[in-house]
Amino acid sequence: MNVSTSAVLKPGKDEDKGPDSSSPDGPQVPQFPPGSPLEKFFHDYMTHKPAPNRPPRRMQALGSGFILDPAGIIVTNNHVIEGADQVSVTLQDGTELPARIVGRDSQVDLAVLEVKPKHPLPAVPLGHSDAARIGDWVVAIGNPFGLNGTVTAGIISSRGRNVEHGLYDDYIQTDAAINRGNSGGPLFNLSGEVIGINTLIYGGAGGDSIGIGFAIPADDARGIIDQLRKTGHVSRGWMGLKFQNVSYEIAEDLDFHKADGTVGKGALVSEVGPKSPASQAGLQVGDIITRVGDQDVTGQTMPRIIASILPGTKTELTVWHKGSTRTLPITLAQSPNAPDMPPSDTHQPTHTKAAFGELGLTVQSIDAEMRTQYALTDDQRGVLVDRVEPSSPATSRGIAVGNVITQVGQDQIDTPDAFAKAIHQAQEQKKMEVLLLVQDDEGLRWVPVPFLGN
Repeated sequence: MNVSTSAVLKPGKDEDKGPDSSSPDGPQVPQFPPGSPLEKFFHDYMTHKPAPNRPPRRMQALGSGFILDPAGIIVTNNHVIEGADQVSVTLQDGTELPARIVGRDSQVDLAVLEVKPKHPLPAVPLGHSDAARIGDWVVAIGNPFGLNGTVTAGIISSRGRNVEHGLYDDYIQTDAAINRGNSGGPLFNLSGEVIGINTLIYGGAGGDSIGIGFAIPADDARGIIDQLRKTGHVSRGWMGLKFQNVSYEIAEDLDFHKADGTVGKGALVSEVGPKSPASQAGLQVGDIITRVGDQDVTGQTMPRIIASILPGTKTELTVWHKGSTRTLPITLAQSPNAPDMPPSDTHQPTHTKAAFGELGLTVQSIDAEMRTQYALTDDQRGVLVDRVEPSSPATSRGIAVGNVITQVGQDQIDTPDAFAKAIHQAQEQKKMEVLLLVQDDEGLRWVPVPFLGN
């Protein structure tokens, strides 16, 4: 299916940035003789900066996706919908449906959308990518250059590719033609199962396919998709150490060999964080981790395997330590990297507005229209001030229409109902005023607002 996004471009932002748009190396500028009029023209054109007071404009972008659940659950790439304030999908029969972002994860570049169809949609199953072999035939379907429903075929060229795109690289490489606009589309095996999500390409100067494309394996994506559907974000396990892959040279230098005499493989520990799960488990610099639970690991595969384990889970590490092997129990902690949260308006609350006469203001939930009108980012949290009564406590403290209230005291709020609950709690505690964290054009500020009559 076609995934269409719309976003507001703020003045001064990189307006060429977007899913499947310009070459990552930037536009190619022809060379002209120094000092020539053409050189000056192209220099002025390429380095032109938009006026700071120019009003924001909208960017449209296209990508691909596939239906995982007949009820309307759709999978695509995060970079297809990142920064979007409006998302819609177009089915094969031309039906266009608005979609909300259920959850997204930039680390593996996945996103889950939801639509509300009148009838169950035709869905495709996730297959087992670990069973795929190099040389197996695969079929890619997507919308390259906006050409809906384009089908290309090829073979799996490689497995477990690390292209240094991220910490969790484990791509299926295929020579099935994948072009700009294919991002987020399915890679099928000949049984009609999705074994990959098309994500990256190595292309020519114009971004055209040269037969080297990469897909996220379905077995890597399955757990992430499940978490996104349940919680809207991904929680990853964390050990608190730094490591590197054990190369042939390192293994020989350390005399690290398997029981059969062949060179060993694993992840060589180079640093252990203080008070980290790794430190508490007894790991030391110079140890080599060879297994996590029942899975063999290397320096390349361990980040993905550890990240797939939920925080708080107890597991065992098989560790090579100065010539001997031992087993260490470890309890993984929550990754310190904040997860990617979906836009706050993807889950619109039951009550989208609430008036507070005791403060003299009305707030509303932040939706796509408000993001456009007030140039808010897609991850802006809080409630928007929709109305301020004249001569009210809110007016006296400088609160204005368009401000965003993100906290009441120490409580973060995202909906009018949550705001109302926090205000009522303050009133029940007989407080004379309430402390609001307000965001305006100049940034965040704390504003104490008295209740009417105080």
